[in-house]
Amino acid sequence: MGKHKNCADSVVAAIKEIADPLCQSENMEFVHAESLSDRGGTLIRIYLDKPGGITIDDCVYMNRQLGDLFDVHLGDIGPYRLEISSPGARRPLTKPSDFERFKGEHAKVEIVVPVDGRKHFSGLIEGIEERKITLAIDQQRVNIEFDQIKKARLSALHGE
Repeated sequence: MGKHKNCADSVVAAIKEIADPLCQSENMEFVHAESLSDRGGTLIRIYLDKPGGITIDDCVYMNRQLGDLFDVHLGDIGPYRLEISSPGARRPLTKPSDFERFKGEHAKVEIVVPVDGRKHFSGLIEGIEERKITLAIDQQRVNIEFDQIKKARLSALHGE
């Protein structure tokens, strides 16, 4: 899996490098991308957002625009299917600014190196300072280095 994960990571990095300038020019936010093995090729899933939310028309438009760019700049990945989507209620938190923007929201965070013997946390985002996020969990505060986050998402419900 290590070799495939590194390949997927490099594809995601290339996708972000290609997509981010277009998203900015269209007043959209590049939230997150995934590259997954799919029968017959690769599934590229991109999450975009904008003030007021992304529409179906936005998704169709960006699919065409990004598909053309990827055909030119990502020709070596072989056949692929492109999906453009809203990040939804379980939005990935991928940038330090996300933890400031969604202060007061509930999140699930998975980290690389355990803190107090745990790698999975679920709590209220209190913010970020000096690249450390603070979560309120059961009347306690947990500080997590942003660089140690493996995966983080908003969570609509405490049980999610």
